[in-house]
Formats: sequence, structure tokens, C-alpha cells
Amino acid sequence: MVTTGRARGGASLFPVTGTARGVERLLRDWLEEPTAGPLYVETSGSTGTPKAVMLSREALRASAAATFARLGGGGQWVLALPVQHVAGMQAVCRSVLTGTSPVVLGDHADLAGATAALTGGRRYLAAVPTQLHRWLTSAEDVDALRRYDAVLIGGASASEALLDEARRQGLAVVATYGMTETCGGCVYDGVALDGVEVSLGPTGDIRISGPMLFDGYVDRPDLTASVLKDGWLHTPDLGRFTSDGRLEVLGRVDDVVVTGGVNVRLPVVEQRLATMPGVGECAVVAVPDVEWGARLVAVVAVSPPAAGQGTGPGLTLAAAGTSSPRRCRAPGRHASWSSSTRCRRCRRGRSTAAASGPSSDATDSSGPSR
Repeated sequence: MVTTGRARGGASLFPVTGTARGVERLLRDWLEEPTAGPLYVETSGSTGTPKAVMLSREALRASAAATFARLGGGGQWVLALPVQHVAGMQAVCRSVLTGTSPVVLGDHADLAGATAALTGGRRYLAAVPTQLHRWLTSAEDVDALRRYDAVLIGGASASEALLDEARRQGLAVVATYGMTETCGGCVYDGVALDGVEVSLGPTGDIRISGPMLFDGYVDRPDLTASVLKDGWLHTPDLGRFTSDGRLEVLGRVDDVVVTGGVNVRLPVVEQRLATMPGVGECAVVAVPDVEWGARLVAVVAVSPPAAGQGTGPGLTLAAAGTSSPRRCRAPGRHASWSSSTRCRRCRRGRSTAAASGPSSDATDSSGPSR
């Protein structure tokens, strides 16, 4: 259930849990409360223990306004994500602020049924890459997705191949970047929303400023002070700006491994592997090595290569459909997994990241970053 309390002189909601309709009812009241205290939303815990984030009514309204301005206006949303996390909660919030009610995907047999239930003038959907990947395998789902004014994809890195295929099939997909501390996505297709500023620190760490920033972590002033400095959120992500000024997210700061005195960005190695024939999903990890300090190991879920294609130089993959190995062995550079198996890091969305930039982007010979 969603509980209410008192904070900062007005009603607060903490935590955001419960049924979609229960959250919707309380959000409607909370958004109209002139002295509303913060909304408490838990992070997904991708960097460790989940944290309770305080989001003000003003921040959520600013996020919604900037989203509507970028997408072409407010509209009705399909709720296809857990409502207790920021992306799902925002589908509810943005529908309410537009004067509509979200359609809950779980209340319908499939995406086509949920899409048919939409009554708003403009239609929106937020999803993660895995959902998009599955929908693209169904002609009925693709037909439903074509009816949306925008399909926001976030929560994990989406490969360029996945986004390109979606666009090829006529879908208005938008790759988003953000986090609970920014009320969700605040950078769309590499371009910051109106009112948002993005900068890079000395090591390439991404920093964000804008009216949709969080107020802090619940009962953790020390943690708040470590990431929120002079109005800027210091994220745990690395990025760079492309030649046309778009933000490209390269991975997390702690996804850099030093091997042989060279900094190697694991997501970029994954990007390269993901483009090789026969690679369905992959994750790259580091294991201790006496000579190199750390050796990179790729865990791969194989898929059948296209007709006439091999597996590429330097990589030998087990045929799709073979039995999964009992354990991941790293005799050299890779370990093969059958297509029916998913390693834990793949499931967390570290697989098949977008391939972009020269191959040297994976390395930095300047030594360990601190």
C-alpha cells in the first residue's frame, strides 16, 4: 500500500508502492496539495542497496512539462513498468497531469489490447530494451507500437541495432537517459530536455543540473552531499559528447578495468562483441590475472548467424541450442553460453550496448581513474 505522512510542512507519499490505481488516486491528491511534501521513490539498486529518493511536486511537474515540450504535447500513457519505480510512476503522473488516466498493460491480454483501450489524443509508452526486443518479434505488437506518438526506451542501454530495427519498422522510439534522482529520463536521444544542463567532469563523469533534480536521499544527508554539489548531480556514469553535441553514455565509472596498465571500458568492449555474427547477448567481466592484473572474459549467449556469415575472427562460439556449460570457464578470452541461458549481468541490461565511435574508445592509457 501507499502510506501518507507529514514532511516539509505538507502531506508526503512514502513509499510509492501498491496497485497502479491506488498510486494514481494518491498521486492525484498529492499533485494538487499546495504544501505537498516530497514523494519518496526507491531506486532500483543498480549501484548497490536501493536508496529512498525525495522528489518534490515541483520537480515532477518540471519533468513532465519538459517531456511534453519535447514530445509535442501531453497525452495518455500505457503503464508497462512497475509503478513503484520512477519510470512506471511517471507514466501515471504524466497521464494525471494531462487530465487522463493511464492504461495498465497488466489489465489486458497483450499490448494490442492495452493500446486499443487508449482514449487520449496523443499516445505514449515507456519501456525497457528487453520489452522492445520481444515486441519486435510479434507482428501484432509492432502494429500496436506504430500507433504511439513516442515509445520511450530507457532503464538500460539499448543497442543501436535494436533502435534501428524499431525505426525501420516505423516506430517512433526515443532513447532516454536519466535516473530516479532526475525524475527519470532527462536526456532524449542524446539531447537534454529544456531546462536541463549536462556537463562532464575531469574523468568524463556525467553531471546534471535542472529543475527536476531530487531533494536528497531520505535520512542520508551524507550520501546526498556526496552526489549533489552546488546544484549539480554527480552521477556514477561516464559519457562523452559527439561531434554534433549529443551525449553518449559509455557506462558506469566502476565499469572501467585496468589491464596491463590500460583503462578498458567494459561496455565498449561489449558493444564491439555485440556487432559480431552469432552474438545474441554478451557481458564482459574481469578476472584476476598474474601477468595482466586483470583479464577480460566475455560471457556470450549465442544466436544463429545469418546465412553465409561466420562468427568473425578471434571468437569461437558454441552453436545455438547446445547444452549450457555447467560453469563459465575462461581458458582464454571467452566463454560460450547457449541461447537459453542468461548471465546475471546480461539480465541487468549490460548486454548488446550500442556500437559507436572508434575501437580505441574502449581504452585509456592514462592509468587508473580516481
